[in-house]
Amino acid sequence: MSVPLTLLGLLEREPSHGYDLKRDYDAFFGRGRPLPFGQVYATLGRLARDGKVVISEVQPGVGPERKRYVITEQGATEFDAWLTEPLEAEPHLQSVLFTKVVLALMLGRPAQDYLDRQRGAHLERMRELTEIRRSGSLVDALLADHGLFHLEADLRWIDTTAARLDALAAEVVKR
Repeated sequence: MSVPLTLLGLLEREPSHGYDLKRDYDAFFGRGRPLPFGQVYATLGRLARDGKVVISEVQPGVGPERKRYVITEQGATEFDAWLTEPLEAEPHLQSVLFTKVVLALMLGRPAQDYLDRQRGAHLERMRELTEIRRSGSLVDALLADHGLFHLEADLRWIDTTAARLDALAAEVVKR
């Protein structure tokens, strides 16, 4: 996820203080990985340096001054270009799963054991995501669905690879 572009999007909605941006980022996009305050302010500093945001007002606070950030025309243009550009649809053809299986086969290690353990880890995560989908908000449910669909695709790949393991071993060992 692009933190700078996400912050620009939040600022396009309304001018905000860094604290408010962090709160909204964490609520919608952080999910278990809250954005550190230091990263928020460092990112805002770079966005200001690059002319994508400006400080509209400074208020005294208990600690540091509270700065309200506003997106500039340049920032809005960059955000709009990013938002309207589709993601690259090409799948990741060199995944860690694939790498581990091939290396296990090349080294004469039990690739099937790795696939079995990975299947178990995927199924456990799917149970967790299913519970989130059942008990969470709509945002949580949609994020859980996204994760579940990716895990389902990985499970199909694990099963297909397990079925072809002997043929794959013959191919990677002969090289």
